[in-house]
Amino acid sequence: MDHVTARAFVDSWLTAWNAHDLDALLTHFTDNVTFRSPVAAQLLEGDGVIRGKDALRAYWDEGLRRIPDLRFELAGSYVGVNCLVINYRNQKGGLVNEVLIFDGPLVAEGHGTYLGEDANPAGAR
Repeated sequence: MDHVTARAFVDSWLTAWNAHDLDALLTHFTDNVTFRSPVAAQLLEGDGVIRGKDALRAYWDEGLRRIPDLRFELAGSYVGVNCLVINYRNQKGGLVNEVLIFDGPLVAEGHGTYLGEDANPAGAR
């Protein structure tokens, strides 16, 4: 992935999240995407592994329902071979890294990573 493509992806990803536009956001993911997150484990009371685009939509929809003021501010992005790391601050000011692994132009695997207590979303204890 080159830096121009990465920047376009990050801009689109950030815009979709801040608009709470799951349809736009999910266009970036394969149908059989796997996403891992400690927040998913808390919100869905499972192992934190989301399998498939429909399940990812359900997880993010629940997250937006519980965190209606969700907003991200880009801190940086890092390009690798078929991967991208998006570093951002969430609505609580917590630093988060989203690690995205690509299969062609789409994300096939994602990992939400957090600092300590920042992984605890509003309403999930």
